[in-house]
Amino acid sequence: MLSHPSLTDSAVRRLIRTGAIRFGGNARLKIYGLLSCSSGKRMKRANRVFFSSEDEAIQHGYRPCGHCLREAYQHWKYATF
Repeated sequence: MLSHPSLTDSAVRRLIRTGAIRFGGNARLKIYGLLSCSSGKRMKRANRVFFSSEDEAIQHGYRPCGHCLREAYQHWKYATF
């Protein structure tokens, strides 16, 4: 898990291009999603974290985004209740 405030913009772009970053998350809400998600693009930089895989996000206690990962979110929602 990488914190956005600790990275420069050029470092983030490089990590995305190389595939080291594939998902973004909100550290306060504990939600992860695709980098292209409109909900994720609106979050504050201070709250943004990056993951290399869905498994990494889940291991850190994050849940899927209900907008961009709808199927995974539905599975998570009904598996926890």
